[in-house]
Formats: sequence, C-alpha cells, structure tokens
Amino acid sequence: MVRRALALLLCLLLTGCAAPAPAPELSYAPAEEERLVLYTSHKEEVYWPIVKEFEERTGIWVEVVAGGTNELLEQIQSQADSPRADVMFGGGVESLTSYAGCFTPYRCAGAEEIAAQFQAPGDLWTPFSALPVVLIYNTKLLSEGALTGWEDLLSPRYRGRIAFADPSVSGSSFTALVTLLCAVEGENEEVIRLFAQNLGGRQLQGSGDVVASVAGGTDLVGITLEETALKGLAAGYDIALVYPADGTSCVPDASALIKGAPHEDNARLFLDFTVSAEVQRLLAGAFFRRSVREDVPAAEAMPPLADLPAAAYDVAWASGHRESVLMTWAFYLGGEEEV
Repeated sequence: MVRRALALLLCLLLTGCAAPAPAPELSYAPAEEERLVLYTSHKEEVYWPIVKEFEERTGIWVEVVAGGTNELLEQIQSQADSPRADVMFGGGVESLTSYAGCFTPYRCAGAEEIAAQFQAPGDLWTPFSALPVVLIYNTKLLSEGALTGWEDLLSPRYRGRIAFADPSVSGSSFTALVTLLCAVEGENEEVIRLFAQNLGGRQLQGSGDVVASVAGGTDLVGITLEETALKGLAAGYDIALVYPADGTSCVPDASALIKGAPHEDNARLFLDFTVSAEVQRLLAGAFFRRSVREDVPAAEAMPPLADLPAAAYDVAWASGHRESVLMTWAFYLGGEEEV
C-alpha cells in the first residue's frame, strides 16, 4: 500500500496529471541494451518510485541491489575486473570519493543548475540530495535546551544513552563522526576516544535504528540526518530535532557511474534523471530531503541552509582520512568494555 501511494504521488508530481496506465509486465528477458543494474544504499521508499518512473519513461528494465553504503562499495571494488553493476545510487560523497578508482567521471545533463557547493570535483559523482546532520532527543525524558550541540555528547550525563550507528557500516554515521571532529575543539584522536567512551561500548547496527531507539526511550539522544528526523516527527514520535549550535555539515549523497559499467549509456540516462527538476522537486515534497538544484526550493519546514551554523567540513580530508578515522574509532570503541 505504501509503495502504491508513493508511486501515485511520484506520478502526480512528475506529470501534474493522473497516473499513467501501468506498463504490461514483460514476458521475456530484456535484451542487454534494455537493462540497468543499480547498487543502492537508499531505502526502498526512496529508490522504488524513482526507479519505477525511470522504467516507465525509458522502457529500460532496472535490477536493484540494496545494501549498506560501505558494503556495496566494497562489492564494487571486488568486482572491478568484471563489473556487475552500472550505478552506485546513494552514499555520502566522501565515501564515494574514497573509492574514486571504481568510478568513471560524468557531467550530468542540467549540471549548470546544481548549486556550486554540491558540485563534484572532476565530476566524479552526481549529487542527489543535500543532507544536514542533526541531533535528536526524547521529549518525554529531556527538557528543551538540554541538548544544544556536539559538545553535549561528551557529557557524562548521556553516557550509554546515545543512539549512534556504526560508522564502518553507515555512510551517514561516518559523516556525523567527522562533523563531530570538526565542531568540537581538541585533537581528533582524543575527541574520538571521549565520544566512544560516552557510548558505553555500544553502537547501533544501522542508521535506521537511531530514531526508534530515542523515541522508545532506550537512548536519550541520537545523531541522524535531517531527513530521518523529520520523518520521525511527521510520524508522531516523541522526539525533537536540534540543529547543533556548534555547527553541522550538509554533505550531499550522490550517485556514480561504475567504471566498466556493462550498460553505460543507460547508466548515464539514469544519472541525468536523478537530478532532473521533476525528481528533485519530489525530494522535498515526499522524502523530507533538500534538492541540490538552485531552482528547487526546500520545504517550508526546513530552515534555509544559510541560517544553520556550519562546521568546517572538508570532504577531501574526510575521504583521505576515512580508513584512519575508522581504525581509531574501532580501537577505542572496541576497548570500551575495559574502561
């Protein structure tokens, strides 16, 4: 039912009229020139209506393989000699940049409408949406003002009650961890140590678990994306959203053309589609996301990006130091049971 509703909404937003009659199901295997294979870290509620509309418009049959960002990037790297997929759809740009050798640069149609801050150096990736990192807290267990920024997450008050997903699995959690390092004063290793210690040796397996853990009272506070927090608020969860006073990041997630893609022409068409004005308008209208296009405004519930305190997030640094950050994280979190 949810999938049908999203598909209907997508059709209405993209065409401005009634949904077209469904295409007849194929009774044969599509020819290679009619195929596209996507690896995606997006949830089904995001990728499915976009993929469905792309199929309807182009006649291209899309195979989707979903998983975690890092898991899929490792697969792409392991398949480099014989690629099985055409596009990586999703993942923070610092994660994609870390695997630059696996992708072919491509400048998408309509690139001139993409805001300069979301443009990829060398067109390595195609931005999809802008995703500020935010904090959330349980409104039944904490009062307004108890959580204001990243520095609060190092307070003993929240030890063992912070919802944070494993950054080695979740791309958004890795972005959040680097944002913490940018916002809090001190040596990076010491900040990581203090934060890992305050988690009490526990982290969640996936970023999708953060809101539920805070809303249910298992944790008092959590770190997530603006999109995820807004969805939780819309669903009536007992949470409040905080834009950190000490600064946050707004790193886009993106798509990338896999080097040696078996269906490269179709992959380029899909990348163009993801940044089209029609799809980008859908982001704020249905997905609680911000468009990367300058001609598509954010939803009214979202404050202007210019009004948010910004941390000095450096995508190139985050990409280049990804392995060392994760190794430091694993060292200190793994040793917390002995603290």
